[in-house]
Amino acid sequence: MRTEVKVFLAESYDCLPADVRAVGGKICRTFGVCLLSLGGCFDKSDKTTVESGNPEDADALFNLGVLYENGRGVPQDDAEAVKWYRKAAEQGSASAQYNLGLLYGAGRGMPQDYAEGAKCFRKAAEQGHARAQANLGRMYDAGQGVPQDYAEAVKWYRKPAEQGDWEGLEKTSEIYLGGYGVPKDVPEGMKWCRKAAEQGYPKAQYAMGVGYAKGHGMLQDYVEAYAWFAVAATNGDREPEKERDRIKEKLSKSQLAKGQQRATELFNKYGSGK
Repeated sequence: MRTEVKVFLAESYDCLPADVRAVGGKICRTFGVCLLSLGGCFDKSDKTTVESGNPEDADALFNLGVLYENGRGVPQDDAEAVKWYRKAAEQGSASAQYNLGLLYGAGRGMPQDYAEGAKCFRKAAEQGHARAQANLGRMYDAGQGVPQDYAEAVKWYRKPAEQGDWEGLEKTSEIYLGGYGVPKDVPEGMKWCRKAAEQGYPKAQYAMGVGYAKGHGMLQDYVEAYAWFAVAATNGDREPEKERDRIKEKLSKSQLAKGQQRATELFNKYGSGK
Protein backbone atom coordinates (compact mmCIF):
# COMPACT_ATOMS: atom_id res chain seq x y z
CA MET A 1 0.00 0.00 0.00
CA ARG A 2 1.30 3.48 -0.85
CA THR A 3 0.49 6.14 1.69
CA GLU A 4 0.88 9.76 0.71
CA VAL A 5 2.05 12.03 3.49
CA LYS A 6 1.60 15.75 3.21
CA VAL A 7 3.91 17.80 5.41
CA PHE A 8 2.59 21.10 6.68
CA LEU A 9 4.59 23.46 8.85
CA ALA A 10 2.09 24.40 11.54
CA GLU A 11 2.18 24.59 15.31
CA SER A 12 -1.23 22.96 15.73
CA TYR A 13 -4.04 21.30 13.81
CA ASP A 14 -6.03 24.54 14.02
CA CYS A 15 -3.27 26.34 12.10
CA LEU A 16 -3.71 24.09 9.06
CA PRO A 17 -5.59 25.43 6.02
CA ALA A 18 -9.35 24.90 6.21
CA ASP A 19 -9.41 22.58 3.18
CA VAL A 20 -6.73 20.42 4.78
CA ARG A 21 -8.56 20.24 8.10
CA ALA A 22 -11.72 19.18 6.27
CA VAL A 23 -9.97 16.14 4.78
CA GLY A 24 -9.35 14.58 8.19
CA GLY A 25 -7.00 11.62 8.36
CA LYS A 26 -4.27 10.89 10.84
CA ILE A 27 -2.65 13.99 12.31
CA CYS A 28 0.64 13.95 14.18
CA ARG A 29 0.97 17.20 16.13
CA THR A 30 4.55 17.18 17.39
CA PHE A 31 7.82 18.98 16.75
CA GLY A 32 6.16 21.89 14.94
CA VAL A 33 5.02 19.77 11.98
CA CYS A 34 1.63 18.31 11.09
CA LEU A 35 1.57 15.07 9.12
CA LEU A 36 -1.67 14.30 7.30
CA SER A 37 -1.90 10.67 6.26
CA LEU A 38 -4.33 10.51 3.35
CA GLY A 39 -4.22 6.74 3.07
CA GLY A 40 -5.05 5.70 6.62
CA CYS A 41 -2.83 4.52 9.44
CA PHE A 42 0.81 3.72 8.89
CA ASP A 43 2.18 0.21 9.01
CA LYS A 44 5.56 -1.28 8.21
CA SER A 45 4.52 -2.13 4.64
CA ASP A 46 3.72 1.48 3.81
CA LYS A 47 5.90 3.33 1.32
CA THR A 48 5.72 7.02 2.07
CA THR A 49 6.24 10.01 -0.10
CA VAL A 50 6.62 13.55 1.08
CA GLU A 51 4.72 16.40 -0.47
CA SER A 52 4.72 20.01 0.61
CA GLY A 53 4.31 23.45 -0.83
CA ASN A 54 8.11 23.57 -1.08
CA PRO A 55 9.77 20.12 -1.28
CA GLU A 56 13.13 21.71 -0.46
CA ASP A 57 11.87 23.22 2.81
CA ALA A 58 14.65 22.39 5.27
CA ASP A 59 12.39 22.71 8.32
CA ALA A 60 9.87 20.22 6.92
CA LEU A 61 12.63 17.78 5.98
CA PHE A 62 14.24 18.10 9.41
CA ASN A 63 10.95 17.62 11.25
CA LEU A 64 10.19 14.51 9.25
CA GLY A 65 13.60 13.16 10.26
CA VAL A 66 12.75 13.84 13.92
CA LEU A 67 9.48 11.94 13.54
CA TYR A 68 11.23 8.91 12.04
CA GLU A 69 13.98 9.00 14.66
CA ASN A 70 11.41 8.99 17.47
CA GLY A 71 8.71 6.86 15.84
CA ARG A 72 6.08 9.57 16.20
CA GLY A 73 3.27 9.10 13.65
CA VAL A 74 5.50 6.85 11.51
CA PRO A 75 7.38 3.61 12.27
CA GLN A 76 10.63 4.30 14.09
CA ASP A 77 13.42 4.03 11.53
CA ASP A 78 16.93 5.41 12.06
CA ALA A 79 17.88 4.93 8.41
CA GLU A 80 14.88 6.99 7.29
CA ALA A 81 15.73 9.61 9.91
CA VAL A 82 19.26 9.82 8.50
CA LYS A 83 17.85 10.16 4.98
CA TRP A 84 15.65 13.15 5.88
CA TYR A 85 18.22 14.77 8.15
CA ARG A 86 20.74 14.56 5.33
CA LYS A 87 18.33 16.25 2.92
CA ALA A 88 17.68 19.00 5.45
CA ALA A 89 21.40 19.33 6.20
CA GLU A 90 22.10 19.81 2.50
CA GLN A 91 19.66 22.72 2.63
CA GLY A 92 21.70 24.25 5.46
CA SER A 93 19.67 23.17 8.50
CA ALA A 94 21.99 23.45 11.53
CA SER A 95 19.62 21.30 13.61
CA ALA A 96 19.75 18.53 11.01
CA GLN A 97 23.54 18.75 10.83
CA TYR A 98 23.70 18.47 14.62
CA ASN A 99 21.35 15.46 14.73
CA LEU A 100 23.36 13.76 11.99
CA GLY A 101 26.47 14.27 14.11
CA LEU A 102 24.77 12.55 17.03
CA LEU A 103 23.64 9.60 14.87
CA TYR A 104 27.14 9.22 13.38
CA GLY A 105 28.56 9.11 16.91
CA ALA A 106 26.00 6.52 18.06
CA GLY A 107 26.17 4.44 14.86
CA ARG A 108 22.43 4.67 14.40
CA GLY A 109 21.08 4.33 10.86
CA MET A 110 24.64 4.16 9.49
CA PRO A 111 28.07 2.88 10.57
CA GLN A 112 29.60 4.70 13.53
CA ASP A 113 32.01 7.34 12.27
CA TYR A 114 33.34 9.97 14.68
CA ALA A 115 35.20 11.86 11.95
CA GLU A 116 32.01 12.32 9.92
CA GLY A 117 30.17 13.22 13.10
CA ALA A 118 32.73 15.94 13.80
CA LYS A 119 32.24 17.32 10.28
CA CYS A 120 28.50 17.54 10.87
CA PHE A 121 28.98 19.22 14.23
CA ARG A 122 31.37 21.72 12.66
CA LYS A 123 28.85 22.71 9.98
CA ALA A 124 26.20 23.31 12.63
CA ALA A 125 28.65 24.96 15.01
CA GLU A 126 29.73 27.45 12.36
CA GLN A 127 26.09 28.52 12.16
CA GLY A 128 26.04 29.22 15.90
CA HIS A 129 24.34 26.00 17.08
CA ALA A 130 25.30 25.91 20.77
CA ARG A 131 24.95 22.16 21.33
CA ALA A 132 26.99 21.42 18.20
CA GLN A 133 29.69 23.83 19.40
CA ALA A 134 29.83 22.09 22.79
CA ASN A 135 30.01 18.65 21.14
CA LEU A 136 32.77 19.78 18.80
CA GLY A 137 34.66 21.15 21.79
CA ARG A 138 34.29 17.81 23.53
CA MET A 139 35.64 15.96 20.49
CA TYR A 140 38.75 18.18 20.37
CA ASP A 141 39.09 17.74 24.13
CA ALA A 142 39.07 13.93 23.83
CA GLY A 143 40.70 13.60 20.40
CA GLN A 144 37.63 11.79 19.12
CA GLY A 145 37.18 12.05 15.34
CA VAL A 146 39.66 14.96 15.28
CA PRO A 147 43.25 15.37 16.54
CA GLN A 148 43.31 16.23 20.24
CA ASP A 149 43.74 19.98 20.52
CA TYR A 150 43.01 21.76 23.79
CA ALA A 151 43.23 25.19 22.17
CA GLU A 152 40.51 24.21 19.69
CA ALA A 153 38.49 22.68 22.54
CA VAL A 154 38.71 25.98 24.42
CA LYS A 155 37.62 27.89 21.33
CA TRP A 156 34.53 25.76 20.78
CA TYR A 157 33.58 25.51 24.46
CA ARG A 158 33.71 29.29 24.80
CA LYS A 159 31.21 29.88 21.98
CA PRO A 160 28.27 28.03 23.59
CA ALA A 161 29.29 29.34 27.01
CA GLU A 162 28.78 32.85 25.70
CA GLN A 163 25.27 31.78 24.67
CA GLY A 164 24.53 30.47 28.17
CA ASP A 165 24.79 26.78 27.27
CA TRP A 166 25.34 24.87 30.51
CA GLU A 167 27.89 22.38 29.13
CA GLY A 168 29.88 25.14 27.47
CA LEU A 169 29.88 27.06 30.75
CA GLU A 170 30.96 24.04 32.77
CA LYS A 171 33.74 23.04 30.38
CA THR A 172 35.02 26.60 30.00
CA SER A 173 35.21 26.81 33.77
CA GLU A 174 37.13 23.53 33.95
CA ILE A 175 39.70 24.48 31.35
CA TYR A 176 40.54 27.77 33.06
CA LEU A 177 40.63 26.15 36.50
CA GLY A 178 42.89 23.37 35.22
CA GLY A 179 44.92 25.39 32.69
CA TYR A 180 44.02 23.09 29.77
CA GLY A 181 44.93 24.86 26.53
CA VAL A 182 45.02 28.23 28.30
CA PRO A 183 47.04 29.68 31.18
CA LYS A 184 45.57 28.57 34.49
CA ASP A 185 43.28 31.34 35.77
CA VAL A 186 41.22 30.46 38.85
CA PRO A 187 39.24 33.73 39.05
CA GLU A 188 38.32 33.39 35.36
CA GLY A 189 37.36 29.76 35.91
CA MET A 190 35.14 30.66 38.84
CA LYS A 191 33.51 33.41 36.78
CA TRP A 192 32.33 30.82 34.27
CA CYS A 193 31.51 28.41 37.09
CA ARG A 194 29.15 31.01 38.56
CA LYS A 195 27.40 31.40 35.22
CA ALA A 196 26.88 27.63 35.05
CA ALA A 197 25.65 27.55 38.66
CA GLU A 198 23.18 30.28 37.84
CA GLN A 199 21.88 28.08 35.01
CA GLY A 200 20.93 25.56 37.71
CA TYR A 201 23.75 23.09 37.07
CA PRO A 202 24.40 21.13 40.32
CA LYS A 203 28.09 20.35 39.71
CA ALA A 204 28.79 24.05 39.22
CA GLN A 205 26.75 24.92 42.32
CA TYR A 206 28.85 22.44 44.29
CA ALA A 207 32.04 23.97 42.83
CA MET A 208 30.84 27.41 43.94
CA GLY A 209 30.54 26.04 47.47
CA VAL A 210 34.08 24.69 47.27
CA GLY A 211 35.36 28.01 45.92
CA TYR A 212 33.84 30.00 48.76
CA ALA A 213 34.87 27.44 51.38
CA LYS A 214 38.53 27.48 50.29
CA GLY A 215 38.78 31.01 48.94
CA HIS A 216 39.65 29.80 45.43
CA GLY A 217 39.19 32.65 42.95
CA MET A 218 37.06 34.57 45.43
CA LEU A 219 37.12 35.72 49.02
CA GLN A 220 36.58 32.94 51.53
CA ASP A 221 33.01 33.11 52.80
CA TYR A 222 31.52 30.25 54.82
CA VAL A 223 27.99 31.68 54.67
CA GLU A 224 28.06 31.71 50.85
CA ALA A 225 29.72 28.28 50.83
CA TYR A 226 26.95 26.88 53.04
CA ALA A 227 24.27 28.40 50.78
CA TRP A 228 25.71 26.99 47.54
CA PHE A 229 26.30 23.54 49.07
CA ALA A 230 22.69 23.59 50.33
CA VAL A 231 21.35 24.36 46.86
CA ALA A 232 23.50 21.66 45.23
CA ALA A 233 22.33 19.17 47.89
CA THR A 234 18.68 19.57 46.84
CA ASN A 235 19.47 17.49 43.75
CA GLY A 236 20.06 14.41 45.88
CA ASP A 237 23.86 14.22 45.75
CA ARG A 238 25.50 13.13 48.99
CA GLU A 239 28.77 15.06 48.60
CA PRO A 240 27.29 18.60 48.71
CA GLU A 241 25.11 17.50 51.61
CA LYS A 242 28.18 16.36 53.55
CA GLU A 243 30.03 19.58 52.75
CA ARG A 244 27.02 21.68 53.79
CA ASP A 245 26.94 19.91 57.15
CA ARG A 246 30.70 20.28 57.57
CA ILE A 247 30.53 24.04 56.90
CA LYS A 248 27.56 24.31 59.26
CA GLU A 249 29.87 23.42 62.15
CA LYS A 250 31.95 26.52 61.39
CA LEU A 251 29.00 28.93 61.54
CA SER A 252 27.59 30.83 64.47
CA LYS A 253 23.84 30.77 65.02
CA SER A 254 23.40 34.12 63.27
CA GLN A 255 25.66 33.08 60.39
CA LEU A 256 23.69 29.87 59.97
CA ALA A 257 20.46 31.85 59.77
CA LYS A 258 22.00 34.05 57.08
CA GLY A 259 23.26 30.99 55.22
CA GLN A 260 19.83 29.38 55.28
CA GLN A 261 18.18 32.58 54.07
CA ARG A 262 20.77 32.92 51.32
CA ALA A 263 20.26 29.27 50.33
CA THR A 264 16.53 29.91 49.94
CA GLU A 265 17.24 32.93 47.74
CA LEU A 266 19.65 30.95 45.56
CA PHE A 267 17.31 27.98 45.30
CA ASN A 268 14.41 30.16 44.21
CA LYS A 269 16.59 31.61 41.45
CA TYR A 270 18.81 28.74 40.39
CA GLY A 271 17.70 25.53 42.08
CA SER A 272 15.93 23.77 39.22
CA GLY A 273 18.90 21.54 38.35
CA LYS A 274 20.02 20.10 35.01
